[in-house]
Amino acid sequence: MSEIRTSTRVPSLVQRGLDRAAAALLKLPSADSGYTVTADIPVETRDGTTLLVDHYAPTGAALGTILVRSPYGRNQMQTALYTRPYAARGYHVVLARCRGTFGSGGAWEPMINEIDDGADTVAWLRRQPWFGGRFATLGVSYLGFTQWALLQDPPPELVTAIVQVGPHDFARAAYNGGAFTLNDMLGWWDAVAHQEEMGLLRGAIYLSGMSKRIEGPLRTLPVVECGRDLLGEKGDWFRKWISERDLTAGHWPKTRLADSLDRVQVPVLIHTGWQDIFFQQSLEQYQHLRQRGVDVAMTVGPWEHLDIEGKAAPMLMAENFDWLATHFGGTAVRRSAPVKVFVTGAEEWRDDSAWPPETMPETLYPQPGGTLGDQVCKSPALTSFTYDPTDPTPSIGGRLMSSLGGYKDDSELARRQDTLAFTGPALAHAVEIAGTPVVQLAHGSDNPHADIFVRLSDIDPEGRSTNVSEGFVRLDPAANGTDVRLDLDAVAHRFAAGHRISLVIAGGSYPRWERNLGTGADPAHSTETAPSNRTIDLTRSQLVLPVVS
Repeated sequence: MSEIRTSTRVPSLVQRGLDRAAAALLKLPSADSGYTVTADIPVETRDGTTLLVDHYAPTGAALGTILVRSPYGRNQMQTALYTRPYAARGYHVVLARCRGTFGSGGAWEPMINEIDDGADTVAWLRRQPWFGGRFATLGVSYLGFTQWALLQDPPPELVTAIVQVGPHDFARAAYNGGAFTLNDMLGWWDAVAHQEEMGLLRGAIYLSGMSKRIEGPLRTLPVVECGRDLLGEKGDWFRKWISERDLTAGHWPKTRLADSLDRVQVPVLIHTGWQDIFFQQSLEQYQHLRQRGVDVAMTVGPWEHLDIEGKAAPMLMAENFDWLATHFGGTAVRRSAPVKVFVTGAEEWRDDSAWPPETMPETLYPQPGGTLGDQVCKSPALTSFTYDPTDPTPSIGGRLMSSLGGYKDDSELARRQDTLAFTGPALAHAVEIAGTPVVQLAHGSDNPHADIFVRLSDIDPEGRSTNVSEGFVRLDPAANGTDVRLDLDAVAHRFAAGHRISLVIAGGSYPRWERNLGTGADPAHSTETAPSNRTIDLTRSQLVLPVVS
């Protein structure tokens, strides 16, 4: 590492103008403190590596300290969201750069060193003369993972954590449903591999073109090589992720921090979105902590992953300030309810004491001819489709970090030859669901190497179909011919009167998940493919909706 030069400065006139503009965009209250920035402070770790942190210090009375650990540097967007607004409103903020990123020493090994490096950063924090003895953690996505890493051994000085779309088990996120989440992993690696080569504006332009840029590489077989040209020499870790499929071995255990959910004792605020790539884990965090009796609150909006730092930021930052004020012992600000969820379809926010609310199961049954009804299909009824990995069923909408993701018109899925679609009648009255829809399928395949994807959608009176929830599983070849249960993504949604409920069944969803090549060969290194012919026995298949009474 080159010589480190630490410097302290006050914000320039231009920076103060940017701070005011950001505060207006984020709808923040007026700043009540100036602040200074001490940059590039060295932090020595237990293995002798030197990490770098920046300290944003309020010039007025301090309310507390916030620790943010990030691999994404300190550009205007990062500091506008995680440091400057808090320093200008009374908080010391430490922005720590993860190992191997933006000047911090060591090699960039995603997730691997965050437990020890986080603890060593806190050890440094304790020695600072300005530290008041208590701190909070804050951050989104990877910055949420670093919080769960710190909570493997919770520091006694920690008073609260604000985890925004932050996974605690990255291995399971990479292999959600048993198959590699190809689009999101390649897209993230593309962004991270090149982030230090460009500034904020170029970086934003580069990120906006991600979906188009990775479209060709995603089609590459063998799939382990899909990042070769895109990532170059920085793609070694991506190749590890896609090649090493035993999630109990190799590098994976250090990315699996479920134990943190049993160790945290401090209040936790969780922010997530129905269409976020880590939504399932955010919901698990809330449910696990609540079951343990930990003080936990959750806000779920109609958001995708990147929305948390975009259109959702004003609302969530206001919640952050209220939460910090309450738990640092200043002015207590009571949330309207522990749980706030946005009900899609109704397009309104709801407050609840817990989630999900009380519901009653309502069962719908796929019928011959593509209908969906409330009576079991009694006469023998087999229906079929063929999945061909050379022409894979596309991902349209859903929890995908891409322009293809989020809420989309997914009518095309029902029209494809490689899907089965079942649609109910126009609803006489609104039906609201809250919780986890469940699909049970009597599924068979002439090829045991198969995946199943299911999509629940809402079709309006004009015929536009919009995704509501979905589920995916890579089937165990040894269990071919047995019934399949899919727990779909949890939702809060109202199907309005006059709308129709739709269920689509497919053999995959690419590129959200890698294609099942259908051969049983190593999925990372194989190029051979084989189709699978599927059957669904409608007499033993059903959709169970959690209906709000």
